[in-house]
Amino acid sequence: MNIIYTREKTRIMRVGNVSLGGDSPVSIQTMWKRALPDDRELLLKELRRFAVLGCDIIRFAVPNEENAKLLAEIGPISPLPIVADIHFDYRLALIVLDGVQKVRINPGNIGAEWKVKEVLAKASDKGIPIRVGINGGSLPRKLRDLPQVEGMIAAAENEIELLEARRFKDAVFSLKSSSAGNTIEVNRRFASRWDYPLHLGVTEAGPMIPGIVKNTRALLQLLGEGIGSTIRVSLSAPEEDEVVTGREILREAGLRPGGVDIVSCPRCGRSEFPVHELVGQIQEELYAIKKPLTVAVMGCVVNGPEEARHADIGITGSGNEAIIFRHGELIRKIPMDQALEALREEIREAVKG
Repeated sequence: MNIIYTREKTRIMRVGNVSLGGDSPVSIQTMWKRALPDDRELLLKELRRFAVLGCDIIRFAVPNEENAKLLAEIGPISPLPIVADIHFDYRLALIVLDGVQKVRINPGNIGAEWKVKEVLAKASDKGIPIRVGINGGSLPRKLRDLPQVEGMIAAAENEIELLEARRFKDAVFSLKSSSAGNTIEVNRRFASRWDYPLHLGVTEAGPMIPGIVKNTRALLQLLGEGIGSTIRVSLSAPEEDEVVTGREILREAGLRPGGVDIVSCPRCGRSEFPVHELVGQIQEELYAIKKPLTVAVMGCVVNGPEEARHADIGITGSGNEAIIFRHGELIRKIPMDQALEALREEIREAVKG
């Protein structure tokens, strides 16, 4: 009977202050646009904001030496561990290894074996893990005639042989397809053979709605089976949406307790309260709260205190008046134009309590 290397059974490694594998919490990643030297302070400010939203690790593309040097400088002061994404040029990997916390490469496209050996030797000396990325749409030419899952497993086997021949153990693998079904299958197959931590995600998943659907299907299935140590929800959407979607997936999987559960109404003919406007104004503030809290924004008095009576704090209203309630009990009536600030006040009080 094959051993399934669930995350608790995988080897453990450090990405800066984040632990991967073993019984470590499943972490959330996203990928930022290319870092430029003239926006360093803005970049660090944005990384702090991502950390508040729930991001644990951030990845950057490294297309040239300028970017490599910048990431090596920023890495030690970044509020999030940085992963440098390197393709083809081993020299860029050697530069970023002086400052970042993880490097994403494909040993098969770095070039001659001596180049791979140099990268792995420096990573090993500095205690920096390597993420090996295998995408179903960009397999080596000799594997492209195989069924996608078979080709991805063969590619993984080739990369593992390269790593193990050089006694390099601190590797994280990602096996991603644009098909949710293939992503599920290939990660199950990998987990049945190797104990490397897995980075999960459906690649090139598309715009917001189809991308969330595909990622949710694959990630909830795999995470529910104990497979996966870190995730990225790839979307053709802002990075913030990737992070928040990842948070919600981990919450639904029971792997990230705490934080705010937002209960809010869909569009409805009965709605007399600006639900969607208010949620849009406050949701990023709510995502920054780590304490378990349920906040309800309801569209009318029909669905207000009664339907959301489980909420710690709720708001609804009609006409020129809004009401705020706790666990279904009315606590405040305020003019509609004061609704947002009144809700903020009550949430702050609930967080203190």
